Amino acid sequence: MEGAELCVLQLNNSCTRPKLSDSEYLLIYILLSCVSLLTATLNLLVIISISHFKQLHTPTNLLLLSLAVSDFFVGLIIFFQIVLIDGCSFLSDVMCALCQYLTYIITSASVGTMVLISVDRYVAICDPLHYPIKITLKRVQICICLCWMCSVLCFSLLMKDHLRHPSRYRSCSGDCVISFNFIERIIDLILTFIIPSAVIFVLYMRIFIVAVSQARALQSHIATVTLQRSEPVTAKKSEMKAARTLGIVIVAFLICICPYFCVTLTGQDTLLTASSEAFVACLFYFNSCLNPVIYVFFYPSFRKSIKLTVTLQILQPDSCDTNMM
Repeated sequence: MEGAELCVLQLNNSCTRPKLSDSEYLLIYILLSCVSLLTATLNLLVIISISHFKQLHTPTNLLLLSLAVSDFFVGLIIFFQIVLIDGCSFLSDVMCALCQYLTYIITSASVGTMVLISVDRYVAICDPLHYPIKITLKRVQICICLCWMCSVLCFSLLMKDHLRHPSRYRSCSGDCVISFNFIERIIDLILTFIIPSAVIFVLYMRIFIVAVSQARALQSHIATVTLQRSEPVTAKKSEMKAARTLGIVIVAFLICICPYFCVTLTGQDTLLTASSEAFVACLFYFNSCLNPVIYVFFYPSFRKSIKLTVTLQILQPDSCDTNMM
């Protein structure tokens, strides 16, 4: 402890500040600030667009709205992480536990909504004739409510002792970190990573197979009618396009989430440097910044709605009835 800078001076159980150079501190601050601002801004634009324009009130867009809401709050959570860059927290024990509790609920709800979106896309592509019957606004609303309720229930059970006795789990004064035991880490890993990842992967692989089959069938029909030998090249391009789009979704999710859960599962988070820990957390939260880009901004209707929102044309009378197609 000699020579170390304490969070609370003249206190024996005070946490020590991590030794960061000015360049490291500045880099982490800029990185977290940019991710936070970008995440909150992009998702806020999505929330305004879906809420304002009536033509966007569809079951799929309702799922995207839920995703945007959770990811918007993730962007706000990152502001809270910026305060903790120097390794010291001056929040009370109760407020610290409550903030961490809300963080887990919001991030798990975001992952759960991604699973619902995967199910929605699976039904839309693999069973398009029954899609209007199976996927209705009322059912989607129920599924979204269940997703958020399950997130609240899950982490209420996992963190009930932390919420009842928050001071018991603080290793030192100035600390604001929730430490799960091994069993709790495994449960968190299964519920918020393994199961969602497996469901998303299986559904998207099924979508990919169906998309490829449809592309081949269509190309075979075109080749039969036109008798042109050059047409199979187009079929290959269709397959590559489907693979590329689905690959972006899966790889982006795994790249952003894997490092955090690897550290959590192995229990090596206490051995990380402050800069490494900030990078892992930033990468985990960055997935919420990518979600509106991957799921929303690829759609022309949303690009038009974002343009109308940014240019403040939504303030005009009857702008909610604007044709988005």
